[in-house]
Amino acid sequence: MLLNLLIKPFWILVVEPYVQYKVGNQYYGEYFTLFNFSFLFAIFLDFGLVNFNNRNIAQNSHLLSKHFSNLITLKLSMAGLYVAITMFIGWLIGFNARYLKLLFVLTINQFFISMVLYLRSNLLGLHLFKIDSFVSVLDRLIMISIIGIIFFQILPIELNIMSFVYAQVIAYAITAFIAFYAVWKQTEHFKFAWNWKFNILILKKSTPYAILILLMVFYNRLDAVMLERILPYPDGAIHAGIYAKAFRFLDAANMIAYLFSVQLLPIFAKLIEEKQNIEEITKLAFSLLIIPAVITSVSCFFYSKELVALINKGTTDAADVFSILMFCFTAISTTYIFGTLLTANGNLKQLNTMAICGIIINIILNLILIPKFKSYGSAWASVITQFFTAIVQVWMAKKIFHFKINKNLFRSLTIFIVGVVIINYFSTLLSKQWMTNFVIMIILSTLWAFLSQLISLHSALKLLKIKK
Repeated sequence: MLLNLLIKPFWILVVEPYVQYKVGNQYYGEYFTLFNFSFLFAIFLDFGLVNFNNRNIAQNSHLLSKHFSNLITLKLSMAGLYVAITMFIGWLIGFNARYLKLLFVLTINQFFISMVLYLRSNLLGLHLFKIDSFVSVLDRLIMISIIGIIFFQILPIELNIMSFVYAQVIAYAITAFIAFYAVWKQTEHFKFAWNWKFNILILKKSTPYAILILLMVFYNRLDAVMLERILPYPDGAIHAGIYAKAFRFLDAANMIAYLFSVQLLPIFAKLIEEKQNIEEITKLAFSLLIIPAVITSVSCFFYSKELVALINKGTTDAADVFSILMFCFTAISTTYIFGTLLTANGNLKQLNTMAICGIIINIILNLILIPKFKSYGSAWASVITQFFTAIVQVWMAKKIFHFKINKNLFRSLTIFIVGVVIINYFSTLLSKQWMTNFVIMIILSTLWAFLSQLISLHSALKLLKIKK
């Protein structure tokens, strides 16, 4: 968690804004649109293997050597299918030659990202959390180094979108090779092998995971693509760039929440396999993640202009979008807990039904709101969709695991949220130095989490003991 807090926010909140400042909203908006578009079909790179493998290796670590050789070969073959499908659909919907060139490089990036995630699923399944943490930040460390070389003109390279994505290719490729070595060291034997029966069996088992990932990617990544396609050029690209500025903060926050969830998946899977009670750890994990989520979401509403201006060299064109979009973090954090629990239990059919509903809601809202409100309307569409899916997953977890309604938790959560809103409001009135006010707000809100009895230090330490 500490490694990710140090490295990933620096990349997202310092390096990426600098790149966008240098190339402009329009060109960065084009990159952001194509980046999200390349995500839409990344399921053909993975087909649910990461989630399946994480759960499977956590419960059956002795299968690593048997599965690793076959799955690596399978993923390499799936890469060609992914690139072909993505490029064909991009051409079909009207992307020009310049767009297609950039899209092709981004598909190469997606291949390496997918490979790293698969390799990390093996490390997580084996509970090698320290090695996984290093791998999880390595790509960003390399990219920061390359952008630094360009920034200080150590090499005569111009900073533009293409040099930016080429730096990503280098970083992801190096990280993939190092992650491969880390997993290979844990295996008893390895050789590239193709086994039709094994591959078909694995794909059948992972299909429900694949469908879930595909559906969730669509309602998480479709906003920018719809902005660029619905609005006329260059207005669509410009608003996609504005949306990217706001989304950047959400992406930074989500990375920390995601890291928390992927470490929870093998823990949940193991406890379920051993038929242990999981209600207490679910409540504990939710409390630990919802506290920073609420503080972040509310504070970003009250300090939207200041935070956006700080990161984007004084420009505040994304402040309104940012103030709304960041509420997604509270909903997504809830999803990371209860969605992970349901995934660990294998409730893929229910999750897929929920995700289909999420896509339908998101598309309808975007079609209604984008023409009139542009990027601001897309932010509202995202918030409504995320809260809908989060609430549905909480309800499903309660029903499937027979959780009792925890009135004390609900009361403490309500008191905490109200208190954070009040603290934020009055903190903006303290002085003219907004950073001082912001720091005071963070301290008081954190203390309020303990005073409202939403979490205790003893409970937080309990999760660390469980992980050990």
